[in-house]
Amino acid sequence: MSSWRDALVSSSASLRQTIAAITKGSLQIALVVDDNDKLLGTVTDGDIRKAILAGKDMNTTAGEAMRKEPITSAASTPRAAVLKLMREKRIHQMPLLDRHGQVVDVLTVDDLIGAHQKPNAIVIMAGGLGTRLQPLTQDMPKPMLKVGGKPILETIIQSFIDQGYVNFFISINYKATIITDYFGDGTQLGAKITYLNEKSRLGTAGGLSLLPKGVVAPIVVMNGDLLTRISVDALLDFHERENAIATMVVREDHYQIPYGVVQIDGTQIVGVEEKPTQRHLVNAGIYVISADGLADIPRDTLYDMPTHFAKLSANG
Repeated sequence: MSSWRDALVSSSASLRQTIAAITKGSLQIALVVDDNDKLLGTVTDGDIRKAILAGKDMNTTAGEAMRKEPITSAASTPRAAVLKLMREKRIHQMPLLDRHGQVVDVLTVDDLIGAHQKPNAIVIMAGGLGTRLQPLTQDMPKPMLKVGGKPILETIIQSFIDQGYVNFFISINYKATIITDYFGDGTQLGAKITYLNEKSRLGTAGGLSLLPKGVVAPIVVMNGDLLTRISVDALLDFHERENAIATMVVREDHYQIPYGVVQIDGTQIVGVEEKPTQRHLVNAGIYVISADGLADIPRDTLYDMPTHFAKLSANG
């Protein structure tokens, strides 16, 4: 079994030895320390590639290639604060140091959330054109527009991760490479991201036909431009409790008519309701679909979720 100590190297270690330490430690990082285990820097695969591209060879030392001011945390830092910092800095490993700067442990995102991971697939629809937000979406897909300093899609993904859901499928089409370049395979967030590449736009339900066989259902489907604090556990519990094939999340919307509404009987006025408020339940863009609800989604066809729900409802 590997240990973070297997990832320790001296500043004089060669890149070849450093690569061996990265492999043996299974942390995707080597920690450069002095004789007292005081952290001097860190080396990742990316740092090694940069050194080689700069003309260095495999005999170059770790001290030359290392990042000299790595992000670290005090060993006493609460784990929730460590996880928050790792997500903010988009790093997967966090060296923990004592008050002397000596390494006492290394945490990964998997360490911090892995025990609570849940298998259900999360599908995020992020392939739309975002035409209503032009010109903001002229060069940027709507889910990648920033709110609070980071892309909407990143906030969505992190909200699921915070609840233990780490298995993502993101449906992409418009400006797809902006999304794939930013998130990669999800490793930096402690998640697994698989992309459903829509060669032509398939709608909010048609993209589900691209899911591989064997995904853990029920799945949660969500539009890629929503910010919500919904409890995924509570949503799935409701779905299971109702023995549903498909569940649609709704929210109440209201509209106040700015005039008095006249009620008549023939030509006689029988009442006037002053500026009444109309209330309706509207589609919130979040769904749960069981395996049976995925079976008959047409492939390579523009197919929206309201149409799918109407079809399921008609079939009983």
